[in-house]
Amino acid sequence: MAKPSTKKAPAKKAVAQKPAPAKAVAKKAAPAKAAPAKKAAPVKAVSKAPAKKAAAPAPKKTAPVAAKSAPKAVEKTPKVEAAPRPKIKHIAIAGNIGAGKTTLTQLLSKHYGWIPNFEEVDNNPYLNDFYEDMPRWSFNLQVYFLNRRFKQIVDIKQGTETVIQDRTIHEDAFIFAPNLHSMGLMSSRDYENYKSLYDTISSLISPPDLLIYLRGTVPTLVNQIQKRGREYEDNLRLDYLRRLNEYYEKWIGNYTEGKLLIIDIDKLNFADEQDALAEVIQKIEIEINGLF
Repeated sequence: MAKPSTKKAPAKKAVAQKPAPAKAVAKKAAPAKAAPAKKAAPVKAVSKAPAKKAAAPAPKKTAPVAAKSAPKAVEKTPKVEAAPRPKIKHIAIAGNIGAGKTTLTQLLSKHYGWIPNFEEVDNNPYLNDFYEDMPRWSFNLQVYFLNRRFKQIVDIKQGTETVIQDRTIHEDAFIFAPNLHSMGLMSSRDYENYKSLYDTISSLISPPDLLIYLRGTVPTLVNQIQKRGREYEDNLRLDYLRRLNEYYEKWIGNYTEGKLLIIDIDKLNFADEQDALAEVIQKIEIEINGLF
């Protein structure tokens, strides 16, 4: 009976020793699960940080773009509103009887396409009577000229075309009327009345854009008067033309109202010589291009 009890005791010890290593394996598996959980936390933190840094530079880039666009707008302003030259609307030709005002008006009108305004000669209701009896008709004639030329100026300013005018409104006031008065061919009463009327009208008008004065000596004037053969000019006296020339020179010498071009008709026969006309046109071009 003693032998069987001895064999069972070692069997129990061998079984008790095998489960111990199984528990040790379970303890090693626990750290393996904890390691991935700790690494996941830093990954989330890193992904949030770049999102904030990317949003911050966005406003900094837009601010400089707005600042650069402002100078471009300033540079365009002068180019867009480069003031165009005002259109030349009124060219006037002045000069003594026989200077060639009508001829030059026709030639320049054809060359430039300007609208001509001629001095009314054929349809003037006072001109023939004036040359027959100057003291009687001087005031009537001067008022007629004053009225007609004032109307021409009003039409020029209201229109859109460039007009070239044969004789100006100022020549009557500064040359013909004072000459008639000084010669005793217009009474002081009529002359003062005329001057007052002119002063009123001149305050309402502006000077021509360019005044062309045809200067000539009495012999040249007489030669051209004879060429055109107007009957009412046959009785013109040399001293009358001479006195008119003196008034013209005085007026032109004090003319400061606008641009002035003087053409010497003794040297430039533009009516008969193409080279002389070309030179006159060249002088006008210089004045027009530098007008404004």
